[in-house]
This record gives sequence, C-alpha cells and structure tokens, in this order.
Amino acid sequence: MSDLNLRARKVLAAVVQEYLATGGAVGSRTITRRHGIDISPATVRNVMSDLEEAGLLTQPHTSAGRVPTNQGLRFFVDSLLKVRSLTVRERDDLRSRYDLESTDEFDGALREAGKVLSELSHYTVVVSTPRIDSDVLEHLEFMRLPSGELLAVLVTRSGKVQNKLIRPGPSGAPLPGALTSDELERIHVYIQQQLGGLTLTEVRARIERELSSERAEYDQLKRRALELSLQAVQPPRSVEQVILSGQARLLEQAGGVDVQKMKALFVALEEKQLIINLLEQTEHADGLQVFIGAESKIAELSDFSVVVTSYGPEERPLGTLGVIGPTWMNYSKVISLVDFTAELVSGAIAKR
Repeated sequence: MSDLNLRARKVLAAVVQEYLATGGAVGSRTITRRHGIDISPATVRNVMSDLEEAGLLTQPHTSAGRVPTNQGLRFFVDSLLKVRSLTVRERDDLRSRYDLESTDEFDGALREAGKVLSELSHYTVVVSTPRIDSDVLEHLEFMRLPSGELLAVLVTRSGKVQNKLIRPGPSGAPLPGALTSDELERIHVYIQQQLGGLTLTEVRARIERELSSERAEYDQLKRRALELSLQAVQPPRSVEQVILSGQARLLEQAGGVDVQKMKALFVALEEKQLIINLLEQTEHADGLQVFIGAESKIAELSDFSVVVTSYGPEERPLGTLGVIGPTWMNYSKVISLVDFTAELVSGAIAKR
C-alpha cells in the first residue's frame, strides 16, 4: 500500500477524516467541498473506486458514499495520521485533573485516572494494575508477633503493601521465635542491600541462587534472611486486576453494532481474562499500540478499536492503560490522551 500516489493518499485521508467525524459514509462532493482537493467530484469518485479495489474503502450501499475498511484505517493510522501534540496549557489542565498523588493507595489513583481518561475521550477505559511480580521491591521487613510468628511487610515501588504471616516451617526452615531484635535488624539491612531495587521475580531468582551456593551454609543468619524473604515474596494467587471505566459509553458509540455482539463484549469485559491477554501483549511492546477491529484477536472487539500503552519505567513496565472505542474514534485525540496519561502515571510511580 505504500505505493499509493499523492492524490490517492489525499482522497483516502479526506474520506477517513470525514468518517471519523461523522461515523457515516462519505461522498465525493463532500471531499471536494470540505478538504480543498482541487479535482472534480468525478475524478474523486474514480480515485475512491480505485481505493475500493485496493481494499481500503468500501461502499455500504450502491447509492451511498464510501467508508474506510479496517485496512484503510490501518493505513491511515500508520501513514497519514498527524497526532496533534497537547499544548502546555492543555497538559497543565490535564495534570491538575488527574491528581494522581493525593492518595496513598495507588490502585485508587489508577481508578481515578481511568475515570478522567474516560470523561476526556468519551470512550471506555481499561487499566491493568501493576502485577506484583513485575513490581520493584522497595522495602521488606519482619515484625515479631506475640504468638512467636513473624509478619512480613513488603512494600513495592508502585506503593503496593503486602502483609504475610510467616510461620515456623519444617526442619531447616527459619524459626522466627529464635531471632533476636538485633538479628532481625541485621536481616533487614542485608535484605535491603541484596534485594532492594529488584523486581519480585528477580528477587526470587536471586534468593534461590544464593541459597544453593556454598557460602549460604556458613552464614546461618544470612540463610535465615534469604529463607524468610523467599516466603514473603511468593506470588499471590489472585489474578491481575483490571479497572474498567465508562463501560456505558460503548453503548453510546456502538452505532450499528449487533446487539448480541454488544452482549458478548460486555461479558468479555466482565470476565476480564481476554482483556488481560490483550493488555499483556502491549506491556512489553515498543511504544503505544493501536488495534483496529480484528487485529486485537478478540472476536468481541472486532467492531471496535483499542489504543493502549504501558506505564512505569521504560525498561520495566508495571502495567498498561488504554481506550476502547468505535473504529471511527478520533485517533489523534485519543492517542494524545492515552500517551499523556501514561506519562503522568509513570511520573507518579517514579515519585513514590
């Protein structure tokens, strides 16, 4: 498709822009009147016919104008779309609306960000909360309880706090009651030096590597520190959480989408696993992603588009956020909003 001539590109861009603005079929006279293309309506019709043969446009009805196919929308997004950058004033205004740092509970901040993004885009928003395994260990300490057990308090860089009760295990496992306050303090220092700044996945790998080394046999306190830490950082059984905002907007924007398809989409959103799979595709992708129709590989989203990107440190993303809307969404606006929201969320995480 890269061999489209300049005139064909202009006509395709004009058709797509009109379609995104109205959601309806576009005629040749609309193109010549509104888009300053200095050719006759008859010539525009010929070009549109060529674009239809190329699979970029389609004609819903014989007497109607054309609408872009998903292939035509993909070409437009990849080759013709000009994403308008937000002005300084717009960025400042959005920054004040998101207010990501007013709560200690980061999932609550993400939920608020999702609501604001849904209001600004007028579409449905999906946000995956940071998976605990990909989060970075900020702090881990053990508190002795009257029962003789230890309470492990784990804090991650995104602000998540996980408490876990550590009980005496089988032979060879640490016996919490045998640890003095001084030993616990030394354990805390050792953990911070050896494990701080790693993801929990990396923490487990390092602990297992250290425990298997010979030197762990000679320093019993370090071995206890590693064994306690391994119990504290075992992955939780709960599934990754997906926050949904503005589901009702799908009905507002559905247009001619079949009722049964809408029901199936709402079921998929409620069950969340399909959406989680899509978001996971994006987490380690290179930059913002736009899935148009069937490109998401989710049948329930075949009549919709998804604009999604990751947030968190570039080398170590923590989660994803995105917008679900009709294929005729305002891609330029949505891409700017999603990109800036991810930037703000990443900044809020860095400050934590």
